[in-house]
Amino acid sequence: MTETPFSASTPGRVCLFGEHQDYLGLPVIAAAISRRITIDAQLNTSPEVRLSLPDIGHEVRFPIDLFPLPYQHNRDYFRSAMNVLYREELRFSRGITASVTGTIPINAGTSSSSALLITWLNVLSQLADVPTHYSAHKLAELGYMAEVLEFGEPGGMMDHYATAIGGLIYLESTPVIRVETLPMRQLTGTFVLGDSGEPKDTIGVLRHVKFGMIGALEKLKIHHPNFDLHTAPLDSATEYRHLLTTDELSLLKSNLSDRDILREALTLLRSPMSNDVRFGELLNDHQDNLREAKRISTPKIDRMLTAAMQAGALGGKINGSGGGGCMFAYAPHEPEAVAGAIERQGGRTHIITVDAGTQIFPANRPVLSRLPEKQ
Repeated sequence: MTETPFSASTPGRVCLFGEHQDYLGLPVIAAAISRRITIDAQLNTSPEVRLSLPDIGHEVRFPIDLFPLPYQHNRDYFRSAMNVLYREELRFSRGITASVTGTIPINAGTSSSSALLITWLNVLSQLADVPTHYSAHKLAELGYMAEVLEFGEPGGMMDHYATAIGGLIYLESTPVIRVETLPMRQLTGTFVLGDSGEPKDTIGVLRHVKFGMIGALEKLKIHHPNFDLHTAPLDSATEYRHLLTTDELSLLKSNLSDRDILREALTLLRSPMSNDVRFGELLNDHQDNLREAKRISTPKIDRMLTAAMQAGALGGKINGSGGGGCMFAYAPHEPEAVAGAIERQGGRTHIITVDAGTQIFPANRPVLSRLPEKQ
């Protein structure tokens, strides 16, 4: 057990391509961002966790003398992380005192909860009776277990892998998990994150986007059991118009289109030649589908994106489940002007870069908030 106070920090994330596709078994491209959750921690002498959350004026305290820890509410992540690690045979005979602070917008689609959970798991792994060093991939796996599986949530794995690993990643979740770290040479500039201040409507969005598409796939499988979202050509969608409602057909077309947009983006990001303009255009194409077919954008976020483009951004999209929350714009030139334009539409902005993944460092030492170098 470490007796010395230390800190752990984890970034939030944006989904660049593949929004609302991971739960369909399709891949995503995500980037960790330079807004982070930090936990300062040390052992204490009693078998109790004492957590201070000054950003929201809250405290959490609970005993840890009997496992499994009973949950006090849904998404009780501080306890679920300890239970998951207990099943990994980590033991905690002494308590923990910690303070949680962050700069990630909350309930805005930038994975503040996953970043919190990955950070807490990183802390716990160091404060166990036998400290254990987990790889970023293992922390992502444990985070998915503690956040999604433990509470029967509908989420995918993108948030956990993007925040734990950091940088720019391509993630496939089927038939097996495969993560590719993409080179940073393509993203030569900054992003502007714009928080609309509108709370996300996750349940309402999933009712239409996720369950609407799952219902459409079930209809297709009855008549076309070999139908596969991974291989069906985009222009084949109209062949199924007699089987689907207008909304279902629109969702099908948008998902096939977004799949193809991601594939082009992946080729672009792997390329040795940068093309900021095309990258921005692909973001805009993705946003068109999210706004028109999946209907996850809002009038305010649409205005924020339009203002960003008029101020010089090359592209942008809504981020996260939608119905509110954040958007982002790719702004390699004059990001301050783009931020100002978004703010005039009522958004709260942060100029961000692609960031490093979860880290542990000595107390009172600033976190390394940038990737060590661009590849």
